[in-house]
Amino acid sequence: MNSTIHDHAALAGKFNENEPRVNWHDETLWWVRKKRDRMAWSVNGWEQLREAASQIKRHALGNLHDYLAQFEQQAIQNGAVVHWAADAAEHNQIVLDILKRHHVKRMVKSKSMLTEECHLNPHLEANGIEVIDTDLGERIVQLAKEPPSHIVLPCIHKKKEEIGALFHEHLGTPAGNADPQFLTAAARQHLRKEFLEADAAITGVNFAVAETGEMVVCTNEGNADMGAHLAKVHIACMGIEKIIPQRQHLGVFLRLLARSATGQPITTYSSHFRQPREGQELHIVLVDNGRSRQLGREDFRNSLKCIRCGACMNTCPVYRRSGGHSYHTAVAGPIGSILAPNLDMKDYADLPFASTLCGSCSNVCPVKIDIHQQLYKWRQVIVKEGYATTGKKMSMQMMTTVLSSPKTFKTAGKMGRWVLRAFPGMVNNKMNPWYKQRNMPEAPKMSFAEWYAKNKNNEQQG
Repeated sequence: MNSTIHDHAALAGKFNENEPRVNWHDETLWWVRKKRDRMAWSVNGWEQLREAASQIKRHALGNLHDYLAQFEQQAIQNGAVVHWAADAAEHNQIVLDILKRHHVKRMVKSKSMLTEECHLNPHLEANGIEVIDTDLGERIVQLAKEPPSHIVLPCIHKKKEEIGALFHEHLGTPAGNADPQFLTAAARQHLRKEFLEADAAITGVNFAVAETGEMVVCTNEGNADMGAHLAKVHIACMGIEKIIPQRQHLGVFLRLLARSATGQPITTYSSHFRQPREGQELHIVLVDNGRSRQLGREDFRNSLKCIRCGACMNTCPVYRRSGGHSYHTAVAGPIGSILAPNLDMKDYADLPFASTLCGSCSNVCPVKIDIHQQLYKWRQVIVKEGYATTGKKMSMQMMTTVLSSPKTFKTAGKMGRWVLRAFPGMVNNKMNPWYKQRNMPEAPKMSFAEWYAKNKNNEQQG
């Protein structure tokens, strides 16, 4: 990933240079989408579950201030230390101060998209603290010096042979060994030592229960448990939108999460953290970082319902064929494209346009976020605020002129069909983005309107 490029189309073009990888990436994610469908169809009342989850999150967001205060009170009573961070910089400084106070030089971290959003790892490393990501996929991309490309499957863009080469270089596994079972065992041995020697552990939070002050962390590897149970200091980092009102609501979300994410009936480990064990410190960092601003945007408030399952990525035809790194933000895909502009509208102005608006993302979202509609609304906001590129504004103005005049539209259609037949090279060239990765269709001899005008009398007589 070239972090200096902040343009989805350019980064997607780079990903598309390797066509076999693109096809494999596309097919793999669609396979996960099909697993999700089979699991959803096997649950009676799946749509009722989605609606219940959506309404619970809607209620929680509408009363967020009360539930956050309740959660803080209960967590403190449980023995946790609660911190509040207005933005990424404050979050990173709070975590650094805790680690410095305990003289931590090396620590373990389970998967946390919030810490990716805040760029915590580089901040800690710049201050002399080594961070070991313990989720297998996260560890792979960390060794490769890359960010995750997917919120659930962070190294989905890598093939087993590349992972074997990485492990040979960093873990000393035999060269050329790309057997997944062997590589997983090697990673387990490597990480076991890190768990045992770490003085501190950071975890994310999937759900935080206001009623009890507890946190639930969902993993398939148990790495969050290993880190949190063995370390003397456990730091849980969570966005303020992770709050749910009551413990009984967990049953709704846990039935939806894994099925939507990977097509499993439930996550392998759904771990509840309520209070520190004897001799341990438990710190909870509640982070805003633009969430209050998004909450105040009526058109985009629903995006905060997201439970980070990644289902929208697995189904999105653009994400599947452009790769997660093309989104140049921590949370990629359709959901990232409606979250990122809230953080920085200028830097992420390209992302809402990286969509066909097909609506598949909204159809699979377990909490019924209207993702494709928000993508469309963000486009309008970005153009209105002046963040659309000059080329995009000019092309949209040209299309407005053509589509608003039937005569102009008819003339342009005739000219286009003639050019395609007489001078195909004017269209079939590298300057035309539509020509990349696809074969242009043969130009029809007439438009549908012309065909209908010619044949409507025969249709009426027949």
